[in-house]
Amino acid sequence: MSGFFGSVLKNDCVADVFYGTDYHSHLGTKRAGLAFHCSEKGFQRAIHSLEDGYFRNKFENDIAGFKGNCGIGVISDNEAQPILVTSHLGRFAVATVGKIVNIDELEEQFMQMRRTFSETSQGSVNPTELVAMLIAEGEDFVAGIENVFRRIKGSCSMMVLTENGIIAARDKLGRTPVIVGKKENGYGLTFETCAFPNLGYEVEKYLGPGEIVSVTADGCEQLRKPNEKMQVCSFLWVYYGYPPSFYEGINVDESRYRCGAALAKGDDAKADFVAGIPDSGVGHAMGYSNEKRIPLKRPYSKYTPTWPRSFMPQNQNMRDLVAKMKLIPNNSILKGNSGVFLDDSIVRGTQLKDNVTDLHAAGISEVHMRIACPPLTYPCEFLNFSRSRSNFDLATHKAVAQLENKTEEEMMGYDMSEYSDSNSPKYQAMVEQIRKNLDLTTLKFQKLEDLVEAIGLPKEKLCTHCWDGSSHF
Repeated sequence: MSGFFGSVLKNDCVADVFYGTDYHSHLGTKRAGLAFHCSEKGFQRAIHSLEDGYFRNKFENDIAGFKGNCGIGVISDNEAQPILVTSHLGRFAVATVGKIVNIDELEEQFMQMRRTFSETSQGSVNPTELVAMLIAEGEDFVAGIENVFRRIKGSCSMMVLTENGIIAARDKLGRTPVIVGKKENGYGLTFETCAFPNLGYEVEKYLGPGEIVSVTADGCEQLRKPNEKMQVCSFLWVYYGYPPSFYEGINVDESRYRCGAALAKGDDAKADFVAGIPDSGVGHAMGYSNEKRIPLKRPYSKYTPTWPRSFMPQNQNMRDLVAKMKLIPNNSILKGNSGVFLDDSIVRGTQLKDNVTDLHAAGISEVHMRIACPPLTYPCEFLNFSRSRSNFDLATHKAVAQLENKTEEEMMGYDMSEYSDSNSPKYQAMVEQIRKNLDLTTLKFQKLEDLVEAIGLPKEKLCTHCWDGSSHF
């Protein structure tokens, strides 16, 4: 995932962009960048790796030399950005949030045109540079952004920093958010509204799907009306979003409380305590605890002073070690007791299995796992959630392969529709197999209709592809 922040003020905006971007550190782990413009210095940019440190530490020396009344910042899980280019539209910088599924196809088209790419991303074309090239094909910025919407499969929200301000565009189906904020001396743009309050902004406008706006210190002008159809990613509320943030006017943590409460209703699990798997499971656990009247406790503490979210080594063994070292069990709560644990989702299940092993080692008597969303039976096609080398990495596909006695090759393209239906016997068998694989006492997933109700938007406005395969490009 990625997150971005932009600001256009009547005075210097460097501090706002620096701290506003930092509030997106939970969304990205690999790269971050800042870009500014002022008449005196022109465009200025810096990009750093976050794989061995915090955003603030990486950029605190840079911001002393930056100057500008308009700027953008981005934290990414993948490519280095913002990309700074010169074209017939003028000089501009662009930052993106999204996923280009047909990037190889578009790269080949540009190669046929004898175009060149100067940036790379993990050995392949940098998606944000590709977006910049697509924008530059337009007669103006609006036509160029519409060209992006038309040509890419997947999703793309973006901020374009020009000499006159920021042009912002939300993905054509609104899968990721862009929100405009206002304060006395100008405007801000953000993915996460939690970046606004401490910087003095108030939410002014939620961009609609495909909507394009031009933002200056004096105002926000609509350049393209929003599309009617929206499929915003449901995981914004379940997992990605920071608790104080709002999307479509709906608060993240309040939605998680409702998710937990929905899981609690009718649940017959008997337990001594309820706990959330840090961090995103905590809100769900609060809702469950309040509904069931079972004490909310903290059998795990997450040690963050020396294990920051941004530290994510590339070696898988080291990644597993970091995940383990961050969570410290409290044996006083665990030993001899039973607990209901709330988590946002089960993707591969490897980390959860390790956690369950640790719980048993600490002497817990029963582990009841409750998951805030339905089983992930379809890999994400639109963002980078649940990305894997193959579908077989998903806990659901592994369980089905065991039940059907199929190989990884035979599971490719396998019809998962019956396993996605919570009323199907095959669904129940899959859940039971996952429970066995993870050594849980009981396992229950949220029903899709309950999740939709907990979020509070009509299902047709939500992307639910991961659970039912229903959404499209």
